[in-house]
This record gives sequence, structure tokens and C-alpha cells, in this order.
Amino acid sequence: MKIALSIVALLAGLSCAAAQELAIPAVTYPALPREAASAEGFVPPGWQLEAQARGDLNGDGKADLAFVLHATDPKNVVANPDGLGVKSLDTNPRILAAAFARVSGDGYDLVLENHALIPRRTDPVMDDPFDSVAASGLEVARGTLRLRLGVFASAGSWGMSNMTWTFRWQTGRFELIGYDRTDTNRGSGEIEGLSVNYLTRRAKRTVGSIESDAEKTRWETLARGPLLSLDEVGDGLEFDPDSRR
Repeated sequence: MKIALSIVALLAGLSCAAAQELAIPAVTYPALPREAASAEGFVPPGWQLEAQARGDLNGDGKADLAFVLHATDPKNVVANPDGLGVKSLDTNPRILAAAFARVSGDGYDLVLENHALIPRRTDPVMDDPFDSVAASGLEVARGTLRLRLGVFASAGSWGMSNMTWTFRWQTGRFELIGYDRTDTNRGSGEIEGLSVNYLTRRAKRTVGSIESDAEKTRWETLARGPLLSLDEVGDGLEFDPDSRR
């Protein structure tokens, strides 16, 4: 797929130019508490609560929690004094988590602890994928969990992308039911879009331009298959929707 290949090529090319010159520290992820009275109660030492959203995720009528934790270890801030991009690169990892409100109303039980979907920032010319999106990166809407990531390079490419994953709690896990992406070439002005509904097995592809509202649209039908869980998606920036067709 053209959009997916452009993103992969962009990340690979920029990594050769910048990231490989930096020593990215290895990290150890803590185990989160299995229960807490609030989102703050799930935050382990050395981490901070970066984002949170509330809403009913499991259909019991109570407001559940979705939240993102960000490590604050100064050892993961890498100096880049002579290279392209930022001179101080924060490579601290994130955890995407969710917790369901108890029926009794006295706290929350952890049901999701994911280390992969929001990747670490490891390239000084690439914006932080979680902070680079214009809208809120985390949302609970109509019973679904939505995460947004962005790709933007300060050097080496004219391309920029925004991606949204939509997950629903079903069969005892969060499953991917929707995926949307917009890829824009800041040089040519070309815009490519993809919107996939994994429940209806339909995908919409669009091609347009920042200079016009007109666009070409093509619909496709996806082959039937099991839905991916959130943990099976892996690194969000490496996810290829065509690999699941």
C-alpha cells in the first residue's frame, strides 16, 4: 500500500540519518497496580500521568478510565548536540492503560497495560508521535477507546501523517474495529486517506489535494478474518492494515 510504504520508508531513512548515531537506553517497564481509586493511583514511581479520558467502555453504565503514563527517567534523555533535530531527545517510554469502574463504585480494576502501541521517540528529527497530533491523542467516545498518533519530520521528508485506532471491548479484550489515516505531502500538496471499518469489512481510500476539496474515492471489501486485539497491533507506526487483509 502506497501510504504504508511511504511511512516505512520515511522512518527507515531518517533512522539511518539520525537515530543510529544515538545510543538509546534500554528500559524496564514496571507492573502497574491491579486496582486503584483513581487514575493517579495507577502511576508507579518515576512515571507521570500524561493523559486520561473517561467514559463507559464495557457497557455497564459506569465511567471507566483510559490513560497514558509517561516515564520521567533523566537517563532516557539523550544528548544530540551535533546532529539534526532536537539537541535533547526524550526517549522515555509510555504505557497505554485502561481500568473498569467497579460496580460498587469504590475504585477501578486494571484491564489493559500496553507498552507497544505508542512507540518511544528515538529519532531527533521526528516529532513525538503522541504529542504531534492536533486533537487529543486519547479519547473515549461512544463506548470505544480511540488513540491518535502522528508522524512529522523536521528534516529529510515532506511527508506527514495522522493515524487513529478505534478499539471496542468485546470477547474479553479490546479489539480493533476501525483504523483511519491521512498522509499529506507538504511539497506537492497531495493528500491520501484511508478509513477501514473492520466490522463491516469495508475500506475507503481517497486521493486529493490541499488546494481543493475535490477528491477521488475508491471502496474495497476486506476478506473475513478474526479481529486484532489491541496488544496484537504492536508498534502503531509500523502497523500495516493491508497485512491483515
